[in-house]
Amino acid sequence: MIDPAEPLEVQVAKQAKIIKALVERANQRHELGGSAYSLFQSAVTLQGKVSEKTRDLEAALNTLGRASNRLESSEVARAQTQQSLTDALESMDGGFALFTAGKLRVFNDFFKRLIPDTRPLIKPGLTLGRYFEAVSTSADISPRDEADRLNLAGGMLRREAEAAPPFVFALKNDRWFVITYRRTSNNNTVVLQTEITAIVRSNRLEKTRLIDAQEHFLKAAFDNMPQGIGTFSADGTLLLANARFAGLLTLPIQLTPVGTSFGQIIEHLNAKVLIGAFPHDNFDGLMRYLRRAGNLKLRERHCRGPVLDIDIHPLPGGGCIVNVMDVTAESQTTEELENRVRARTSELTEANAALRRQYEEQARVKEDLRLAKGAVEAAMSSKTRFFAAASHDLLQPINAAKLMISTLGDMARGTELAETVKRLDGSFQSMETLLHALLDISRLESTDTKLPITDFPLDGVMQNVAEDMAPLAAEKGLRLDVVPSRLWVRSDRRYLARSLQNLVNNAIQYTLRGRILVGCRRRGDKVVLEVWDTGIGISKRDQERIFREFTRVGNGAGAGQGMGLGLSIVQRACAHLGHRVAVRSKPGVGSVFSIELPVAEAAETAPRPRRSPSDPAPAAEMDLIVLLVENDPGVLFAMTQKLESWGASVLACASTPAALALIDEIGMSPDIILADYQLDGDDTGLDTIRELRARAGVEIPAIMITANQEDGLKEAGLANRFSVVTKPVNLARLRPLIDWKTRHAAAAE
Repeated sequence: MIDPAEPLEVQVAKQAKIIKALVERANQRHELGGSAYSLFQSAVTLQGKVSEKTRDLEAALNTLGRASNRLESSEVARAQTQQSLTDALESMDGGFALFTAGKLRVFNDFFKRLIPDTRPLIKPGLTLGRYFEAVSTSADISPRDEADRLNLAGGMLRREAEAAPPFVFALKNDRWFVITYRRTSNNNTVVLQTEITAIVRSNRLEKTRLIDAQEHFLKAAFDNMPQGIGTFSADGTLLLANARFAGLLTLPIQLTPVGTSFGQIIEHLNAKVLIGAFPHDNFDGLMRYLRRAGNLKLRERHCRGPVLDIDIHPLPGGGCIVNVMDVTAESQTTEELENRVRARTSELTEANAALRRQYEEQARVKEDLRLAKGAVEAAMSSKTRFFAAASHDLLQPINAAKLMISTLGDMARGTELAETVKRLDGSFQSMETLLHALLDISRLESTDTKLPITDFPLDGVMQNVAEDMAPLAAEKGLRLDVVPSRLWVRSDRRYLARSLQNLVNNAIQYTLRGRILVGCRRRGDKVVLEVWDTGIGISKRDQERIFREFTRVGNGAGAGQGMGLGLSIVQRACAHLGHRVAVRSKPGVGSVFSIELPVAEAAETAPRPRRSPSDPAPAAEMDLIVLLVENDPGVLFAMTQKLESWGASVLACASTPAALALIDEIGMSPDIILADYQLDGDDTGLDTIRELRARAGVEIPAIMITANQEDGLKEAGLANRFSVVTKPVNLARLRPLIDWKTRHAAAAE
């Protein structure tokens, strides 16, 4: 009759009812029976049952008492837990709130007082929708248009989503916060308010500083060029011109603003400036000529006497760029030489007696020409040395900017700034490519350029280029394959690699879908290095001009990007090396570019280290101590940020003595050294690596990061067992290299 699984209170109540029923039955029997024996018998029976039930009742009461004690202990523990939860919420730096069944249940004081005009609403029972509505319409959030633009009410009230994008807002005192919410497993909602004022202000200052610095650098470089430069848009209006452009052409101030038409400028030049009329006074006619001929070169005399060289090239996106140079001295020298030759010829025809004198005079002229040629060659060599020296200073800020843009891209990932950062990175990639192209052209034009010819395996060059260009191909959805080879060739390794890289990059630019294949074929004592693509192809007419500077083919979706210098560099480099360059192509099918190289005898060398599929990828967090030595503050700051974003502990300094002091201070050697080569004074990164290894007594893994591209530095790297990485740093290759060197160093121990 009594279920042991029922609560104790229910069992006791049922037992009481049973006892009461038995007593009533006993009384009834007493009334009905009437006999003393019956009464006695009923009393005995009743007493036994009452005793039994009394014992059961006492046992149940004891059980109920123990349960009551446990319940009281649980209530005390619950109160202690509740107080601990309250203390934890109040100690949080940001706001916290828990909504149960869509209504506010738990929150801390920071959550309530953050936005002043929502304080009266923050109390238990507030619905989640009403809270977000109050925040989205709050007058204390500044600026209002930013809150409207982010559309908090529409973006965060999607009930079906587990989490919504974070809502970033600013209060009137320029404090910035982000509101995020997430649903828990039991369908509750947690809302967090986190302050990000320091991050926003830091990003704002860094962005402004970077833009101002680059704008100042580009403007100063443009305005101080020795030649006049002006660019015109596709519709024939002036886009940009430096002061030298207006000065050489003596343009009045009303013809120098942006938007001035090409026709107005030519009309002024033909009427008041140039002695010989400019041949193209119609911009459309000029552009048709440029598309046909590739460029237009003119030498015109200014009405005031100077002789001007005018060089016009088409721009990739339409329009043209005009270069103007003062060549008066060169013109006068040429005229003088022509006059002298005519005079000497006349003397020879007039009298044989003057033959000896004529011969001596010609010898003198020849000597003058030789000296003039030597002066030109010296000037070209000086220019090359200048570009080599300037490349370090030019690449330093670009390297720092790329590192900071990479860090900024990590910080902006998932925000509306991500696309802007991506475009900024693309602009710097274009600037870096153009700078390298200009430096290559300068080196190849130098009269004393001597390329070091060595024997090396061709497969290593192909694999390195493929690894560098793989991300670009993957971004366009293209397949990039390399056919392995065991052949050795005789060439300059650096310029052959640069030429192959330009060919692969050109193939990727002009291929919309399909694949790019890099391989080689042996033909007798020659090997033909080939790059195949399934791109837009090149017509027969365009194949004759694609190796000129600033030449690009195609238009629309199939047009490549860049300034059209890549194939020109390939042609110049291979001409210096004595390699034949060829192209086969069919529009709509694809192209094959090839370089013919001499085959060399293979030497016994260690196999090239390659990362196999079984090698582990770099860890998500770089748990390393990195000693960074860089004398440029901008690069030091940017590289430190990037390494720390990878999880490394960075010891940053600017010189070898400072690096030694850091090692002495921490009392242990770093896991790896990253050092620039050119430090202040006579200090170099090579000194840093040697002295740190000597101080530590072990061969610490090291990477030299430098803008110096001399072969001697790479030879020093082989001799001292450190890797050499050129600036600007390719982060996609730097991190795997750090991981590979530190893992191999650990395995060696």
